[in-house]
Amino acid sequence: MLVTSFSGPATAAAATTSESKAYMNYNSFLMLLIATMKNQDPTQPNDPSQTMSQLASFSGIEQSMKLNAKLDTLLAIDAGGQATSLIGKTVSAADGSFNGKVESVEIGELGLIANLDTGERVLIGPGVIVS
Repeated sequence: MLVTSFSGPATAAAATTSESKAYMNYNSFLMLLIATMKNQDPTQPNDPSQTMSQLASFSGIEQSMKLNAKLDTLLAIDAGGQATSLIGKTVSAADGSFNGKVESVEIGELGLIANLDTGERVLIGPGVIVS
């Protein structure tokens, strides 16, 4: 696939943004929980098992978000290793629509984008031959 232009936020930045939103939601939940406990009716207190269940659910979600952010980081590092191995190699399309030597590589939302000596930008994927 030939890429004519590419712009977009980096994967790590997007992960950080979603993680911060989730963290804000988790903090909001804790603040709401504390306010509910402070203002509950002493004659009809909240069910502690439900409260603990909700707290455990939100804690599990928070841990999942952190794990996803770490996996995104590992994938970006792996993509960086793959990217450097392409520099200097010849890239061509199976259908012959482009051919050139890789001068630099970018890592974006779409994947690895090779900048060729011909000025073309190519998304590395199916149908692209690297030699």
